[in-house]
Amino acid sequence: MKLPYTTVRNTIRRYRETGNYNDRPRSEQVETMENGHLIRSIYPHQSIEALKKSLIKAWNAIPQEVIDRAVDDFPKRLKKCIDAQGGHFESK
Repeated sequence: MKLPYTTVRNTIRRYRETGNYNDRPRSEQVETMENGHLIRSIYPHQSIEALKKSLIKAWNAIPQEVIDRAVDDFPKRLKKCIDAQGGHFESK
């Protein structure tokens, strides 16, 4: 695999700073999913209890229609996953 040295260095640095390999959010406040729901704030949680509260708040902010659509789409997505033998598949 040919990766630039700076990419590897920056990824290692990011992991040491944040504990994950994901790019930092572009916003200083939040990172969002495509449908606009809050995933997490930019800074790590200071305790397990704070993380739990944040997860509950984010879960409660998801509209019921989004949850219903995800549940309704699950059989179709599962079939595509099985057809792809667990490999990559397009969900749309």
